[in-house]
Amino acid sequence: MKKSIGILAMLVIFCTGFIAPAPRTITGKVTYAKDGSPLPGVTVILKGTTTATVTDHLGMYSIVVPESGGKLVFSYIGFQSKEVKIGTSNTLNVSLQDDAKELQEVVIVKDDKRLYRKQAPVRVAAEQAKTYDMSISMGNVQPEPAEQWNTEEYDAINENIFHDALRNPLSTFSIDVDAASYSNVRRFINNGSRPPKDAVRIEEMVNYFDYDYNQPKGEDPFAVITEISSAPWNSKHKLVHIGLQGKKIATENLPASNLVFLIDVSGSMSDPNKLPLLKSSLKMLVEELRPQDHVAIVVYAGAAGLVLEPTSGADKKKIIESLDRLEAGGSTAGGAGINLAYATAKQYFKKGGNNRVILATDGDFNIGESSNAAMERLIEAKRQDGIFLTVLGYGMGNYKDSKMEVLADKGNGNYAYIDNITEARKVLVNEFGGTLFTIAKDVKLQIEFNPAKVKAYRLIGYENRMLKSEDFNNDKKDAGELGSGHTVTALYEIIPVGVESEFFKIDELKYQTTKVDPAAQKTEELMTIKLRYKKPDEDVSKLIVHPLKDNNIALGKTSDNFRWSASVAAFGMLLRESEYIKSFTYDDVVQLAQGSRGEDKEGYRIEFINMVKSFGLIASR
Repeated sequence: MKKSIGILAMLVIFCTGFIAPAPRTITGKVTYAKDGSPLPGVTVILKGTTTATVTDHLGMYSIVVPESGGKLVFSYIGFQSKEVKIGTSNTLNVSLQDDAKELQEVVIVKDDKRLYRKQAPVRVAAEQAKTYDMSISMGNVQPEPAEQWNTEEYDAINENIFHDALRNPLSTFSIDVDAASYSNVRRFINNGSRPPKDAVRIEEMVNYFDYDYNQPKGEDPFAVITEISSAPWNSKHKLVHIGLQGKKIATENLPASNLVFLIDVSGSMSDPNKLPLLKSSLKMLVEELRPQDHVAIVVYAGAAGLVLEPTSGADKKKIIESLDRLEAGGSTAGGAGINLAYATAKQYFKKGGNNRVILATDGDFNIGESSNAAMERLIEAKRQDGIFLTVLGYGMGNYKDSKMEVLADKGNGNYAYIDNITEARKVLVNEFGGTLFTIAKDVKLQIEFNPAKVKAYRLIGYENRMLKSEDFNNDKKDAGELGSGHTVTALYEIIPVGVESEFFKIDELKYQTTKVDPAAQKTEELMTIKLRYKKPDEDVSKLIVHPLKDNNIALGKTSDNFRWSASVAAFGMLLRESEYIKSFTYDDVVQLAQGSRGEDKEGYRIEFINMVKSFGLIASR
């Protein structure tokens, strides 16, 4: 009996060795070392992880750590960062010292006077935190001028080719509601230059425009619209138009928002088309907010800081005054800013609400985590908290488009490039719901082509949104988001069976054959479109299936939606010098666009037509 008890005791001890230790909650207060006053807005990060929080208006914080402890890193604008080892106590109070180097970098204004922190102690008391008032000396330090050489960055794009519908019948991709490429391309053209090929993302150009799709009628948050006709640039080929129309929700019925403005105030943002335009843009957004919406403001330069605690949309004056105080100066710690913004959004999380970080920057991060890979890992970790991301890009010369796109793609977000105040109004006022309120997330499409009807196909654009076939049914695989009232359009170019094309030639296989199901010969279906999506607060996707038949509609009989999207795609292919555009010209684009302009209330389409006309004259010389 004693032997059995001993064995049982050993088993208990052995098994308990594999039970994961319970996490601990560390709490404490962060104060200013010089006078003991509390420091609100201090970032507290568990070193080596993405676990982070921020101190409240009394300098208090709370963070969950492993039982084994670790190290906490405390950082704040104007103060030396401090790394503290977690001991046996669950209470850890910290005091921070001034950082003279960072004091020289940060520039902020108060009461319409520019205040430069220069070798002067900074005291942020609890009662000062909400307006970020500073007791600092005046100086005459000017921000360093922006570099004059061009260091803009774009990810390489390899144009989609034709694929064999018999051997490779599935095409899978994530939706993309971003429109940054169009306004960026427009900026180049308006400045008299040809945009770099890799700056031209055709799907973003097509999706810059709204389309006259019917609103969804069923339970699903979007409707599926399809159309097929001849490809305008190649009469032997077909063009398939796939449209999604998001359900438009009235502003008063949208959920309450917990927004964090994450604003780059580094030295590179001093140009008129950067921070000044940024502030004007966000002011327009503030005017759209309701009393139930709340906004916090986080800024980053050499470090990151909270300059406005969550404030009701009813107090627009206070939010706007906080924006007015911001000026540019210093280096760019983008990673620290992102950590603090997400920690703030998480601390004031609204269950069932719209929790979102709005990052406004030129993307030129140069301190801390700054590579695309590091940013991708950081954002992927943050999106697990149910916080969405909107990225607003500004400026030129040092603009980092590749980094901005990665952040938006990996952070359950969208991305717009703001080149003027009219574009800001389009994104943040006219498309307020679509930009800021997600109605469906992880939206994927998978098309199965009928090899009895389709010889080959290619997706126009979406090169960096392609997914593996098995990703379609994998709910852990991230995909694009659809906002209230948003439209998404995708185009496929098809080579019908029996048509010889210079763009697709493939030899017969020697060792195997692939047979077509006899039922495929009898059906009129050209393809089957499958879609998966999740509700914003759910993790299990829903499937929609939509077959498409070819009704042989002539190009001239198609809808304005079809012909307009084709004209924009053709312009994109011309800019990218695509081999598939053949002899189609800028004049052909203009003619096709003029015949499908439609109502055009805001004038975006006539602007496109005039832009193509102007660029066509330059390109033909």
